Amino acid sequence: MLVLSQDLFNERSGTVISMALTSQPQRLGHPFSWPVPAGVLPRVSWVKVSQVNNLSVQRLGDRIGRLEESDLAEIVGGLLELIG
Repeated sequence: MLVLSQDLFNERSGTVISMALTSQPQRLGHPFSWPVPAGVLPRVSWVKVSQVNNLSVQRLGDRIGRLEESDLAEIVGGLLELIG
């Protein structure tokens, strides 16, 4: 999961706002999916922009990567394209 919400929100709500990740190559590109840059995660992965979730913080494991702010802006921009 790619966690989008800020730490303060996560701590106070006990949940995170996230998007699904997959290691399966995606036929549909941006805005439906977004390729995670090489080296961020152990495997080549894509963010499934249309799969937004709310999860309990208790379901999360350790952080394995971190995206740049500009990457997050692209992902959120893709979501805005999808919902208009």
